[in-house]
This record gives sequence, structure tokens and C-alpha cells, in this order.
Amino acid sequence: MRNMFNLASILISALLMGQVTLAQQNTPPLSGPDSTTDHSKLEPLMREFTSGPEVTAACLECHTEASDQIMHTLHYSWDYTNPDTGQRLGKRNVLNAFCGNVAANETRCTSCHAGYGWEDIRVATPADPTRVDCLVCHDRSGQYTKQDNLAGHPPLDPVSPGAKTITGKKAWAVDLTKAAQSVGLPGRDNCGNCHFFGGGGDNVKHGDLSSALYDPTKEVDVHMSSDGQNFTCASCHVSDRHQVAGSRYSVLARDTGGTGLPGQRRDVATCESCHSSTPHQSTLIGMKLNDHTDRIACQTCHIPEFARGGVATKTSWDWSTAGRLENGKPIMLDEHTQSDGRKLHTYLSTKGTFKWDENVRPYYAWFNGQVEYTTGLTTIDPAQTVEINRIKGSASDSNSRIWPFKQMAGRQAYDSELAKLVYTHTYGPDTTSAFWTNFNWDKSIKAAMDYVGEPYSGKFGFVDTYMYWPITHMVAPADRALNCNACHAKNGRLANLSGVYIPGANPMGPGGTAGLILLALAVVGVAGHSLLRLIGRKGARYD
Repeated sequence: MRNMFNLASILISALLMGQVTLAQQNTPPLSGPDSTTDHSKLEPLMREFTSGPEVTAACLECHTEASDQIMHTLHYSWDYTNPDTGQRLGKRNVLNAFCGNVAANETRCTSCHAGYGWEDIRVATPADPTRVDCLVCHDRSGQYTKQDNLAGHPPLDPVSPGAKTITGKKAWAVDLTKAAQSVGLPGRDNCGNCHFFGGGGDNVKHGDLSSALYDPTKEVDVHMSSDGQNFTCASCHVSDRHQVAGSRYSVLARDTGGTGLPGQRRDVATCESCHSSTPHQSTLIGMKLNDHTDRIACQTCHIPEFARGGVATKTSWDWSTAGRLENGKPIMLDEHTQSDGRKLHTYLSTKGTFKWDENVRPYYAWFNGQVEYTTGLTTIDPAQTVEINRIKGSASDSNSRIWPFKQMAGRQAYDSELAKLVYTHTYGPDTTSAFWTNFNWDKSIKAAMDYVGEPYSGKFGFVDTYMYWPITHMVAPADRALNCNACHAKNGRLANLSGVYIPGANPMGPGGTAGLILLALAVVGVAGHSLLRLIGRKGARYD
């Protein structure tokens, strides 16, 4: 009787489980956005908006602390003081080897700012909460954009003739209501629309951030590819109260923390935070590769080339040739064709001469995360190539690892009497000092130096510069990673880097020589011991 009761219980349980399973199978699939809120159903967003700040005001009715959080981020302030060097950095303060400087060129440069209407960087970013741009990161309608000369505002109806977006496309009238009702977590396009086009065009600046990453193949980026991990930028660049991990001003060159528990590691964007410092399999080769991770960045082996996917990167920018006119009019030469067939400018009267390249082998250097910038206050030696941002680190520094970089060659203006880099006023069609309008370097430099309140002797020249950008995107498939010979060879990638043993190329130090001698003695000792044991066994057998 007990057995029959047990059997009946089992059958009833099975039927109930079957009913539950059947009910689950008949449940319709999820619809709508991934967010727990469908913003198209929110009454504050069911209206016509006439400006970006109006949308932000509506967002703040629910997300009351969002603007305050964003105002404390580098994305909004463009202001950062390095706690180790004391240098005041951020876009509003530094000089670069691309467009030179933001100061005096605000309406063009702040078109990619995460806010609206910041037209004078000599004063802090607008404190009005409605001046924060929520849509630039959270629009998922795909039609929100910023105009390239409106200090962060989007193009609205009627759009000015000839207007361009920040990605260089012909501007269209943005539907702010549609954008506001679409908001969700940032996608690759939200980040890429600014970061892929920094420096004046697609992949101009970083080299490893281009439009190829909107929808890359697995060969271009295993993390972002839809055939790979299908990551968004935020998958690695995690955030906490809108503070986004990962900054070129404060790089975590060596992550000793490794992977974290749920709820932890919200302040890093490193390979180790997911893969740990021992990512390779426990094979003989894998263990040897794991032995490298304390001295070599993951990116060094796993990003063999950058500017992949058909989009070239700018490798040289010479401002000294700018200003050449033909029949009194500016000229443009498009003499480089990248692999997708698009022609790229090699000379512009407004900007000078350029070189482009694809599938670029990185520049390698020891890096401990610290970078020292050459600012407008730094005295330079014009007889030497000036490093805009000097990479810190060495083989003797335990915090340093070998990192890959894009090395950008530039030639830019400096005060030939004071021996300092200068600011330039380039953008501004309605001014008498903007270089893009008047092609007069002296007026351009004087106007910008007066604008920032720095002295100018009235004499200028041009100096060669280098600027470095850490390469950390476009991770290749594992079978495309560098092998041993790529680095440990006489003419390998690290042949000119100190602190790396290259067989037959660089002399070994006393420690290395002593190590090899000890290794040889150990091998001889083990071989001798084995031979004696073998002879001993044979002798014992014949006895």
C-alpha cells in the first residue's frame, strides 16, 4: 500500500511539473526594451521637446541624482588633476598632436561634450543640471546626434544648410521626443559616435577605435563581434554613479587584484578583472605564458596590429605645411585610399599634411601607468622631438609592463623665443584670427595665447612631436596572438626595447649569464646522476 502511495505521489508531482513546464513554454517572449521601464509609456516624455535641456529636465523628474553624478565625472568636467604628478590635465587643459587645443575653439571641440552649450572652457562646465546631455549616452532610437559646431547641441528643424554631425555626416533634424522615449543602456554607437571620431575623423586619434567596431567581425575584435562576446563598451568600461572606468590620464597598467566577486571591481577596465593574471591553460606552454603576465600586458600579445577592419588611422600630422592656397582658395588632396575603397585627405590648407596606415604594428614601451604631459607651461628643447605625453616606466620598475601604443608623429607650432608650445585659434568662420578662415599663423597664435592668458613673444616656429595612445581595443582571436619568435628574435618586435633578452641580439647581463651557468650545471648534474643510476642498474643485473 505504501509503495502504491509513493508511486501515486511521484505521478502527481510529475504531472504538476509537466503543467508548470507547459505553462512556462506557453509564456510569450519578452517584449520591449531590456530596461524595467518602457520610457515610451511615461507621461513626462509624451510631449514635443524643443531643446536638449528640456529633455534632461524631464529625465530629472525621475532620475533626480543623475545630473549631479555626471557633473562630477571626467566626461563632463574635462578636468583632471593627477594625484601623483600634480599636473592638471583633461581636455580643457592639455595640448595634443592632433587639433592642438580646445581653448579658443570651443563651439567645435565641445560638440562632443556630454553637455549642452559649454562655449568657454576658461570657466567651469555649466552647473545647471539641465545642461547635462542624457541622450548622448542613452538614446537607443539611433537618430540622435550632435552637430559639429553647436557646442554639444543636436541639429533641430530647420537644419542649417551644409551642417554636419560629429561623425561627419550631413546633419538631419533630430526627433527629441523619439529619442527621449527610446532611452536604455548605452550601446557601441553611443560611445563610438564621439570616441571613434575624435581628432577630426574616423579613427584619426586612437588607432584602435574606429567605425569598424560598430559591428566588427571576430577577426577585428573578439569581444565586440556579434559572433564573439557581442560586448558593448560598458561591458568592460564599467561604471559606478556614472564614473566610467578606464582613462588615459590614469591608467592601471598592472592589475594585481584580478577577478572580483559580484558587486566588486567597479573601478577598473582591465583584462585581469575578467581573465585573472593566469589566463592560459595549465599546459607547459600555458604555464610559461602565465609566467609573462607580470611583465607583459595582455594587449601586447593579443593585439598584434591596430587599425584593422578596413579603417585607416592617421599616423602623421604636419601643421607646418598648412595655409597653402591656389588662386587664393584653400585646397584639398585625397591621395590615400584605405582598404574599404574610401579616399582620405593627405593635404588640407586648413590642417596641413597627413599620413595614414592600416594594420599598424604598435610601438612598445615599459609602462607603469604614469604619463607626464608637455603643457603650455613646459619649456621644450626644439632641437629634439618633443613628447607630448611621456610614458613612464622601466624594466627595473616592478609596476611596469611592456605595453603597445600608437605613436603619433606631429609637427606643431611653438614660441621660438620662449621655447614653449603654443595654443592656436583655428575654428571660427566669422573671426579675423581663426586660421581656417585667414590662414595667418601669427594672428591665430596671438589670439589663442591672449585668450588663455599666456605670454607670446610674437615669434613662432614648428617642432616635431610624438604623442602616445595605449592600444587596448581590437583584440584578435587567440590563434592570431603573437608567438614567442615575434618578440624573442634578433629582429623581433622588442629588439629595441631594453630589459628584454633577445637571443643573439643583446648582451646578457651578469645575472642572466650566472643563471644560464647554473642551469647548465643543473642539466649536467641531472644527466650525470641519471647515467650513474643507469650504469649501476646494469651492473647489479649482471651480478
